[in-house]
Amino acid sequence: MISSVSAALALASVSSVLAVPVANNVSPLVSRATAPSPAFVIYTDKFVSSDVLPPATSLAGYNVVALSFLTLNGAVDQALAYANLAADAKTAKKTEYSQAGINVIVSAFGETDQPTTSGADPTSTANTMAQFVLTNALDGIDVDYEDLTAMNKGDGAAEAWVSTFTTTLRQTLPQGQFILTHAPLAPWLSPNAQFAAGAYLTVNKNVGPLIDWYNIQFYNQGLYHDCDGLLNTAGAPFTGSALFEIAANGVELNKLVIGKPGSAADANDGFIDPATLGTCIDQAKAKGWSAGVMVFEFPDADAAFIKAAKGSSFQ
Repeated sequence: MISSVSAALALASVSSVLAVPVANNVSPLVSRATAPSPAFVIYTDKFVSSDVLPPATSLAGYNVVALSFLTLNGAVDQALAYANLAADAKTAKKTEYSQAGINVIVSAFGETDQPTTSGADPTSTANTMAQFVLTNALDGIDVDYEDLTAMNKGDGAAEAWVSTFTTTLRQTLPQGQFILTHAPLAPWLSPNAQFAAGAYLTVNKNVGPLIDWYNIQFYNQGLYHDCDGLLNTAGAPFTGSALFEIAANGVELNKLVIGKPGSAADANDGFIDPATLGTCIDQAKAKGWSAGVMVFEFPDADAAFIKAAKGSSFQ
C-alpha cells in the first residue's frame, strides 16, 4: 500500500513473516453487504490487540474496515489474526461492527505481492481468496494490486490478469451481496507512456461495472500535497492523475474515493493533516463529487481523524 511508480520499482516488504491461513474456526455466517455510498474506509495492518479489531466506537465515522493483507502465500498481519480468532469471538466482533454500520472486508495482495510477475493464476487465486471471504463471513474484498513490474511492461498482461481476477471474484461474491473494491495508485488512472497498455483505465473499461469503487492511493508519487494538486491538476510526471482529471479520463466520478495516509509515517509522501484534508473534501463536494475517503491506516488514523477529514460535507 506504499508503492511509488516513479521510483526504481523495488518493492520493500512491510509485512510480517508470511504464513498460510488456518482453515479451522470457520464461521457459518454468510455476508450480505450493500456497498455504502459514500464510503469511508480504514485499513488495519498493524497489531491492535488480541481482539484484532478495536471497539467499533474507535472507528466511528467509518463504514468499511479492511483487514490487511491476504497475500499469494496466505493471510498475514491483521487478516491472519482475524482468521485465527475463535469462531465465537469472530462472530461477536462481526456482529458488533455490523450493528455499528461498519463492513469488515479483507484487502488482497499489498505492495509485497507481484501476482502477474510471479506467474500466479488469476482464476485460481480469485477462487482461493473468495473462499477466504466466505470462510470468515466477511463483507467483501479490496484488491490492492501493486505489481509495478508487470504494469510497467506495458504488454497488457497486468491489465488482463486484474480483469480476469475481478471477473472470477464476482462469480463467487455477487454484486449487491459482497463489496468488491480496488486500490489503484493514482497515476494508473491517467494516460501515460509509462503504462502503455492503459493500466487501470483499461481495467476500468474491462470490468469497471463489477467494481463498487476505487480506493485511490493519492500518495507516494511526490504529488497530491495540497487541494489543487489532489483535486484539479496533478504535476509531472503523472499529469492527468488528480481527482477531477481522472474523472475526465472516463472513470465514474463517484467511484473515486480519495485515499490518504493516516500519518506522515504511513507513506513516503502525500500526507495532508485531516483538518486541511477536510477543506479539500469540501471543495470536491461542492463540485459534485461525493465518493468518500480512504485512510491507511489505523491506529494512526482513528475516529477523530475521519471526523476532521470529512470537512463540513459529511458530518
